[in-house]
Amino acid sequence: MVDFKVVLSDPATGMAYNIDASGAGAGSFIGKSIGDEIDGSALGFDGYKIRITGASDRNGTPARKNLQFAGRRKILMTGGVGFHPVVEGERRRKMVRGGEITQDFVQINAVVATQGSKALAEYFAPETPEAPAAAE
Repeated sequence: MVDFKVVLSDPATGMAYNIDASGAGAGSFIGKSIGDEIDGSALGFDGYKIRITGASDRNGTPARKNLQFAGRRKILMTGGVGFHPVVEGERRRKMVRGGEITQDFVQINAVVATQGSKALAEYFAPETPEAPAAAE
């Protein structure tokens, strides 16, 4: 099955959280495009809506929202995701991925679109061990 590393950003607090999605959680991303929203309950966040903002594959090749295909291609670019020109008017042919999420991706970037009833910080709070009973 497919495994993804999801970087979930919370604009309310400015924090970003790393999630390892596998199984049904990862399956909810397959076939979606950058800009689509998914239900957060697939990742265990009830009441949340999550918007996909970007992705990259195992080589670090970024995905572009405006390319509506699944796969890698070399395209002539003047700027944007995947290419930042140094000289004004510079164009270069660069390898990028389409905006459709496939099993070839490793990392998916996402942002919280709708908050749930429970804060994200509570989901990621470290487990506190119970204090041992005082000896008498």
